[in-house]
Amino acid sequence: MGSQTLARLGIRTHHQPCAACRMLRRRCDSNCILAPYFPGDEPDKFAGVHKVFGASNVIKLIQMVEETNREDAVKALVYEARARLRDPVYGSTGTIFQLQKMVQDLKLQLKSTNARVLELQQQKDQLLGIFMNVDHLDVLSSVDHGPSFSLDYGDSMASNLLIGKPH
Repeated sequence: MGSQTLARLGIRTHHQPCAACRMLRRRCDSNCILAPYFPGDEPDKFAGVHKVFGASNVIKLIQMVEETNREDAVKALVYEARARLRDPVYGSTGTIFQLQKMVQDLKLQLKSTNARVLELQQQKDQLLGIFMNVDHLDVLSSVDHGPSFSLDYGDSMASNLLIGKPH
């Protein structure tokens, strides 16, 4: 049973004051508009909102919003208040700008990395093409190893290579 149901039955319940009423040092009754959004065990949540927007403005804002959207509105107020306390000039906009800059930098990095991958793939394809299209004997005969290199046809390994036998 909820506290309102118990109250209708005549059973007294102990209502914990919300963080807003506790901070404002006022009596918190069961009809407190701030209580559902600023529970007593989360005093920092209201403290930031109060410091940035002021209690009366927060109450007015909550009253202006449809009841179904109030929780989201309070979450937005809390988020913006925390951002304003971190960055008094830009607030959450500063965070958005930082994130947009990071996304832009990451896009440039990705573009550069993709270009490098494409370049390496082309090099790999060229090398594979060379190795696949050239007979290995032609490679041996076309390589200039300087004056000290010569194939000894009396060597069994060299002769096996020339006639196509495995070594």
